Amino acid sequence: MNVIATARPSSTTADEWTIRCDLAALYRLVAHYRWTDFVYTHISARLPGPDDHFLINPYGVNFHQMRASDLVKIDTDGRAIDADGQSRRVNAAGFTIHSAIHMARHDLTCVVHTHTAAGIAVSAQKQGLLPISQHALKFYGRLGYHGYEGIALDLDERDRLVKDLGPHKAMILQNHGLLMGGTSIPEAFHMTYMLERACQAQVAALSGGAELITPPDDVCRHTAEQFRKQENDDHYGMIWNAALQLIENDAPDYRE
Repeated sequence: MNVIATARPSSTTADEWTIRCDLAALYRLVAHYRWTDFVYTHISARLPGPDDHFLINPYGVNFHQMRASDLVKIDTDGRAIDADGQSRRVNAAGFTIHSAIHMARHDLTCVVHTHTAAGIAVSAQKQGLLPISQHALKFYGRLGYHGYEGIALDLDERDRLVKDLGPHKAMILQNHGLLMGGTSIPEAFHMTYMLERACQAQVAALSGGAELITPPDDVCRHTAEQFRKQENDDHYGMIWNAALQLIENDAPDYRE
């Protein structure tokens, strides 16, 4: 399931280096699918252990150039704790959002936040995500909503983010964008792909001006349950390994 970890620094454990390589690959895939907003969004991965340390991007590095060694290890106070002692800046709003989820939801290894045009558009629509596509039905009854409070710089917003996410793995940040999590990096990629596609389909459907078809509630629930039964490491690993082929020959190598 994981990418092949190469050229591991002696100061980094094998487990951490594997997560770094997987996370760098996810940054590259987000760039590949054009889900970036220049340098203003962020993806994080929680590291094993009791300290709530997690990896996040250094502010200002393009996602299509992200490497395993670029990622910054930080604690829940936002302090960089990389062994090389370098001082590298991270996105303050990214720290607020990601630290909130990683501190409260240890089941979510990876958290993705995007500002795509379709995601922002749906986040600004009062009805939220409509159950009008198969992609959207993956999230039927399994999607949180968080009201806009301004740029996420206030740490006291963390409690409200966690409360609004609830037991779910995905949330719409109203007037802002999307938030997706996964128990693994491959699952987080799949969640992002599905929610982004659902938003794209909704924007396209609404733009046509025609009356929309909404499946009956029992069909919506049935489909959501069908998706739930697919949620396992084997399925996500298959999707992840296929996705990695899209970036295998990119330079510089994300595993550096």
